[in-house]
Amino acid sequence: MSQTKEDNQADSGGSGQEQQYDLDLILDIDLNVSVELGKVKMPVSELLQLGQGSIVELAKSVGEPLDIYVNNTLIAKGEVVILDQKFGIRVADIINPVERVKSLN
Repeated sequence: MSQTKEDNQADSGGSGQEQQYDLDLILDIDLNVSVELGKVKMPVSELLQLGQGSIVELAKSVGEPLDIYVNNTLIAKGEVVILDQKFGIRVADIINPVERVKSLN
């Protein structure tokens, strides 16, 4: 007994178009979002000498885009903005999903 195209569509619950997914199921999941201003590598001896007022020079220049991470995965680059005396970040570039997969290696 063979099935027709219409039978297959009825079995899958679709009408030949992509099924719509209910995003409401995931909208309340919390994610860790962080922004990295820069990095520095230093020996423990230098780290132990840091005190209040010490300046740590980061390996990123002023005006360079900041890295935006979601759950420790780089997803975008952005720039600092100030809103009502608070810092924020404006998303300037979303990382291509192909590039994100490459960065996992």
